[in-house]
Amino acid sequence: MRIKEGEKLPDSKVIILDKEHKEISTKEILNNDRVILFGLPGAFTPTCSNKHLPSFLKFAEQLKSKNIKKIFCISINDPFVMEAWGKSYNLKDQLTLLADAKGDFTKSIGAEFNWRGWGPRSKRYTMLLENGIVKKLVVEEGKCELTAAENFIEEI
Repeated sequence: MRIKEGEKLPDSKVIILDKEHKEISTKEILNNDRVILFGLPGAFTPTCSNKHLPSFLKFAEQLKSKNIKKIFCISINDPFVMEAWGKSYNLKDQLTLLADAKGDFTKSIGAEFNWRGWGPRSKRYTMLLENGIVKKLVVEEGKCELTAAENFIEEI
């Protein structure tokens, strides 16, 4: 990954899935307060669906007790896929999904890779941001251990 701890997150446009699909600047949503952003290869993929996202649902309250204001999940998927994925978990206020439909944000932080020739995907990572500055960043290939909420929470 190109982005490192201590650096300011670059600004990019993503689609936030809140009550509707809305294009928004990452600066607007990730540069305020203390937030967690985790990126993953894709909605509905086995490890992302069975481990990564569920870990943040399970530990959302514990993270918020550590003064985390919001938890965001981002993937290079279109907003309709991300919305369907969120509905499959019956998401409420535990976390907010972001669709990086064109992959611009993922490219800007150096997390892009080509997965099996199927096009651009995001590396698996979890980061703690404080007012847009990367305070903690964990990246891993394929598996989901260090980037899972239960392990990342130990680092903050």
